Amino acid sequence: MIHEDLRPLPIYTFSVLANFLMQRKRGAKFLDWLGEKTHNSQASNDVDVKEQYIPSRESGRSIKVRIIRPKASKEPLPPMLYIHGGGHIMGSPDIFDAMFSKFVETRPCVIVAPTYRNGLTKPYPAAHNDCYDTLLWMRDHAEELGIDARKFMIVGHSAGGGLAASVTLRARDTGDVSIGFQMPIYPMIDDQQPHDPARYIRVAGWDSKTNLFGWATYLRDLHDRNEEIPAYAAPARNQDYSNFPPTITFVGTYDPFYQETVDYVEQLEEAGVDVAFKVYERCTHGHEQFAPDTPIGRDANAFLFDNYAQFYDRYMPG
Repeated sequence: MIHEDLRPLPIYTFSVLANFLMQRKRGAKFLDWLGEKTHNSQASNDVDVKEQYIPSRESGRSIKVRIIRPKASKEPLPPMLYIHGGGHIMGSPDIFDAMFSKFVETRPCVIVAPTYRNGLTKPYPAAHNDCYDTLLWMRDHAEELGIDARKFMIVGHSAGGGLAASVTLRARDTGDVSIGFQMPIYPMIDDQQPHDPARYIRVAGWDSKTNLFGWATYLRDLHDRNEEIPAYAAPARNQDYSNFPPTITFVGTYDPFYQETVDYVEQLEEAGVDVAFKVYERCTHGHEQFAPDTPIGRDANAFLFDNYAQFYDRYMPG
């Protein structure tokens, strides 16, 4: 049933194994450990990459961030907050240096990517607050970072896409910063998906069962207290899409986030927001990351970076 580019045994086997591990706390921690042990930076020679700790607004805490910028830059550059994925149970920005380099080479910018607390470490609002604190730190340290803080780009994949949508929503509500455009790629935004039979997805990789584990982990404190789930936790619960920034996203039809992404895009378009959106038939969650060298993987990455360049030229200060 899945797209032919995703059927080769190595790709499919990895997706099946990942599905098994991501439904378990120890499995998610193992994948994080494996990523840390096998990671080698694939940053371009044209970018500088550094890590540092920045203060959180929570007393006594700090947040590790990865900062990527072009080596040759002298003038202040547009800033990007990048938020990694991992279903609220795993993940790190450390493995995305090649992608960061591609962003910087496509259009010059300074990327700051926080290592936020996932739900296994601390549930909502920890991840949201870590990402939003990083955004405010970027604003307040614009000169140190060499950025033009008039407008920001907010970008993320999967759970990071959901966090990007929630950070954008909060920035819209508070006016703390101005967002030039957002890129919540196949975002994890609707905690009701695993409970909706009409949207049930059972595939190799991230599916409704793993999605249930991810949401239950992230929202467990709210569930334990029987509290209403706020839109900053699950952005699909937002009812007001006025004054949202331009948006880029894509999703596969065999992704559990398919319908919520379609609904999100429709509501943005109804509010008059400029949206670049593409649906990939018979593709599973994160297909362009699992299979980047296949035709369908290359197409999705081309869509991402081509539209990034167009929106950068159109909406970021010159």
